[in-house]
Amino acid sequence: MMSKTNKGRFFEDYRLGDKLQHAVPRTVGAGERALYHALYPARHALYSSDSFAQSCGLSASPLDDLIAFHIVFGKTVPDVSLNAVANLGYAQGRWLSPVWPGDTLRAESEVIGLKQNSNGKTGVVWVRTTGLNQHDTPVLDYVRWVMVRKGDVDAPAPETTVPDLPAALTVDQLQIPQGLDFTNYDFTLAGEMHRWDDYEVGEKIDHVDGVTVEEAEHMMATRLWQNTAKVHFDTSARPDGTRLIYGGHVISMARALSFNGLANAQMIAGLNGGAHANPCLAGDTIRAWSEVLDKAETAAPGVGAIRLRLVATKGGAPFELRDDAGKYRPEVLLDLDYWALMPR
Repeated sequence: MMSKTNKGRFFEDYRLGDKLQHAVPRTVGAGERALYHALYPARHALYSSDSFAQSCGLSASPLDDLIAFHIVFGKTVPDVSLNAVANLGYAQGRWLSPVWPGDTLRAESEVIGLKQNSNGKTGVVWVRTTGLNQHDTPVLDYVRWVMVRKGDVDAPAPETTVPDLPAALTVDQLQIPQGLDFTNYDFTLAGEMHRWDDYEVGEKIDHVDGVTVEEAEHMMATRLWQNTAKVHFDTSARPDGTRLIYGGHVISMARALSFNGLANAQMIAGLNGGAHANPCLAGDTIRAWSEVLDKAETAAPGVGAIRLRLVATKGGAPFELRDDAGKYRPEVLLDLDYWALMPR
């Protein structure tokens, strides 16, 4: 009898150039915003207040950038990472259009790279994913690469193809939302007085606060994004019997914690690169620090772009990233490089 259930793709099931149309479009609304703000200490004013967003030239407050990322990411899991060992990294991410309450999001991906690991049991799959709304307008695209198990260890290895991914987006590749204007920006309502001009390349900021991750919360968040990866829910899916916390949960927690010191880094515009350096498990307390990597002017009135490294940790002193051998320290959870839009 043929099985009607989906066991997910294994490494040998992918072919270079495969086009994956991901199932189950999702209509999003104010409920996603409320749950997002309940799960993470998110306080950026542009995503909290219609009137604040309108004072910045937008028609209303869009949904948080990372809501769009998580929903699009979740659509891809059954086709890309259901049998993943680990999500390894991100690159070339661009937020192309705001997502508004009432929008319906779907996702599609293309396989752009394959490389079998030397153990013959796993391989790395690179995909470029695009999220689109109900008008087929792209709202987000990014590259990610995933280590995936082989279902048949004797299956032949594909020809190795590793995509050439630039280290960072240039500021001209960033998409500024239509109408965005920070010339009348209210720093008091935003929560901090620090503007783009006040930050210097090389400056490091300890975001001070921490949040301990609970088992129920991270599973609720992952279900919210319809992410079905077994390692987040099923204790038998990992040798140590733990549930691995979805890496995006760590991203959102760190981004929310960065409010203290970067409250005016209002919108995420680009994702240059990212790595989940070590696993995060329930009971870990997430803290964050940032480093200013670059700054650039934009054509939008009053808007500057700031390139930030956001590091999430589960302990240790701030600003410590790698050991003497160049490896990530064991307490480092996330190393994320992104562009944000900030008032000048």
